[in-house]
Amino acid sequence: MNKTTDWAAYVAQMEQVLNLELTDARRAELLTQFTRIANMAEPLMAFQLDDRLEVAGVYQA
Repeated sequence: MNKTTDWAAYVAQMEQVLNLELTDARRAELLTQFTRIANMAEPLMAFQLDDRLEVAGVYQA
């Protein structure tokens, strides 16, 4: 996956949307955690799936 995310901008937007006031230390920790999570998810997101593969089962009653 070649997409990069500006996590600092994301955190700033979420602060406004959620009406939060984060300290610099908490903001820095969130950036660390988001970056860590994104790095862990990268190999999974890069895994190619067959186009014909069903992504989810269909519930039938």
